[in-house]
Amino acid sequence: MSNRVVCREASHAGSWYSASGSQLNAQLEDWLSKAQSTIRPARAIIAPHAGYTYCGACAAHAYKQVDPSVTRRVFILGPSHHVPLSRCALSPAEIYRTPLYDLRIDQKVYADLWKTGLFERMSLQTDEDEHSIEMHLPYTAKAMESHKDEFSIVPVLVGALSESKEQEYGKLLSKYLADPSNLFIISSDFCHWGQRFRYTYYDESQGEIYRSIEHLDKMGMGIIEQLDPMSFTNYLKKYRNTICGRHPIGVLLNAVAELRKSGLEMNFSFLNYAQSSECRNWQDSSCPTVSPAHPALQECVSPPSTSSVGLKWHQLLFLSPAGSGVLFSPPHLIPVERQRLNLNTVHFSVYGSLFVF
Repeated sequence: MSNRVVCREASHAGSWYSASGSQLNAQLEDWLSKAQSTIRPARAIIAPHAGYTYCGACAAHAYKQVDPSVTRRVFILGPSHHVPLSRCALSPAEIYRTPLYDLRIDQKVYADLWKTGLFERMSLQTDEDEHSIEMHLPYTAKAMESHKDEFSIVPVLVGALSESKEQEYGKLLSKYLADPSNLFIISSDFCHWGQRFRYTYYDESQGEIYRSIEHLDKMGMGIIEQLDPMSFTNYLKKYRNTICGRHPIGVLLNAVAELRKSGLEMNFSFLNYAQSSECRNWQDSSCPTVSPAHPALQECVSPPSTSSVGLKWHQLLFLSPAGSGVLFSPPHLIPVERQRLNLNTVHFSVYGSLFVF
């Protein structure tokens, strides 16, 4: 019987972020040095999972709030971009590699979660194809480096959950959220705008398109700050905002709702908001060629299939995807005038946030 330790490789290193440990460390230190810390440490954060060129500085505002002296376990909840998943899934790996140092998965917590019967086991290939969890590993390693031998991680891949499933997983994970030695990282970008993303909501009263996008996103951010899962669900139903981490966010909000029943006081504050580019014109449905040096701009949607309508992602150089993941219900498309636009308008919003008790 083999005792070989199963390791998940840093599959996006060298494209979405630097594969050089020294270079990556310097970048993270620079971004973190420019972010402000608050009085109380975060119990949970929401941070983006785009290429570091585009979201590294923004994510620093969230990770600056992590206190390594009290954190002993880090839950990372990321959406599934590549495989259809109606539940949540756990990794087959024991170690997650990063260019900084290896991170150890908490096998005891994994065993407890597995016993509930609510989780699937993803393949190692699925795990390594997915970027939503991996993009938080270097930042986690950096934030926790002063106590790197004293903590473990709990990666959870979150599928396209129904409202009742979000409630179920939120209730299950609430006991972990209540423990001050646990940190929750929720992986999500905000609006992915443009024909390629099959989403072109535009409120002309806000002025330029990017202003409309910001208004839409900040409307959702304000609702998240209320910590009311139903209000967030209603917002998504009304505007169909293409928030790819909507289900991990939903799980967190439901976990908070469960803890609030016991009278636990908590609040949530967004600290930073940034956009990958400022959209000013309409875009047709084609995907322009972009440089491999800019991986965050190389996510593109393909037409929905007849069996599973939703967003399907290409990863790097617009190669055909290995599979598709239904991230959210089909967005409502507002009729627009289709004009060709420059390639820099591939759009998604990223942000940093703080959640404290």
